[in-house]
Amino acid sequence: MNDMLALLSEQVPWVQTLTGLAALLAVALLINFILKHVIIRAITKAIRRKSVSLSSGATCLATAAPLMLVSQGIGLVPHLPEWIADAVSHIAEAFIILSVAMAIVKVLTYLNNVYERRPEAQNRPIKSFVQVVKIVVLSIAAILMIAALIDQSPLLLFSGLGAITAVLLLVFKDTILSLVATIQLATGDMLRVGDWIEMPDMGADGDVIDISLHTVKVQNFDQTITTIPTHRLVSQSFRNWRGMVDGGGRRIKRPLTIDQNSIRFLSDKEVVALKKFRILKDFLAAQREEMADWNKRELSEGDEPVNARRFTNTGVLRAYIYAYLRWHPQLATENFMLLVRQLQPGAQGLPIEIYCFADTIDWLEFEAIQADIFDHLIAILPEFDLRLFQEPSGSDFGAVFQTG
Repeated sequence: MNDMLALLSEQVPWVQTLTGLAALLAVALLINFILKHVIIRAITKAIRRKSVSLSSGATCLATAAPLMLVSQGIGLVPHLPEWIADAVSHIAEAFIILSVAMAIVKVLTYLNNVYERRPEAQNRPIKSFVQVVKIVVLSIAAILMIAALIDQSPLLLFSGLGAITAVLLLVFKDTILSLVATIQLATGDMLRVGDWIEMPDMGADGDVIDISLHTVKVQNFDQTITTIPTHRLVSQSFRNWRGMVDGGGRRIKRPLTIDQNSIRFLSDKEVVALKKFRILKDFLAAQREEMADWNKRELSEGDEPVNARRFTNTGVLRAYIYAYLRWHPQLATENFMLLVRQLQPGAQGLPIEIYCFADTIDWLEFEAIQADIFDHLIAILPEFDLRLFQEPSGSDFGAVFQTG
């Protein structure tokens, strides 16, 4: 029986070819099974670290071993045409290069995941740079694969890149712009994950949740996601609220618009009545003494009262607002500016602007503090015989007509 099989194999070459191919394939599959399902699994259990990226990288690298066996062993198969052996060898070499490149990509992903668990990753993310390295690795792998398939030196392909540089620049224009922008954002510490940014042109107003090579994702306060091309953050302006968060105070900047028809001088009796405000006592006493000295020095006997320095209800109001803000327990007054100023009068009245900082960065608390301050100031205006400016409404015209 054995003699018959030996004689058959000698007389029918394709039997030897199939036998050789079957043996080569069986050995390659066996090596693949041992590497992936025995060795890699055992190592993973030994180090007790379950990482999808690292495990996938080891699996990709393990694929190169059976492919290398096929590439080197295909030439030993008897009676196999040389052109088929060369084609299989070149294809196997190309897949070996791809397996190694994918393994490197997986390892880079794993290293980035490990880095993101570190505290400094919040301020210095490396995801964009890792993506650039991945692009370079895959680009080189693509050139080496083409060289392997056409059985040419890769140096020949690299030397030909100069002729298509313009095409590559056009194809990878956004990638190049994003790479430069990423470097600028990182070196200038302009943006971090977790920053609250505003970019009205892109419809972004929320927290940065991801910074990659090509895009920056912002989760807006209405829970929508805005994706911004990275290079737009350098070519266009955006507002980063990180300084407010780091400073621990949030600015209040809002005017009270006073009806200019209600602005007037105060009589001595009215000034005395205002001493009922405890926070105004020191101001009134100091100002009254200063005005008395000035009037005594500058005025002559018989001068009209219009030439004297006198209190105005808006001036006393500004002093009251400043003292009230200094006293307020929920405002930061030590390291932050506190200012009460008049803005330019206009058709809408005289704006008196309040510029101060709440001692919290929480949005809800900030709005509550701001509302309480202005509720109080608006309600206290009649004590100074002042009115807020308000454009006439339908009810106002109706009251006028009824009176007429």
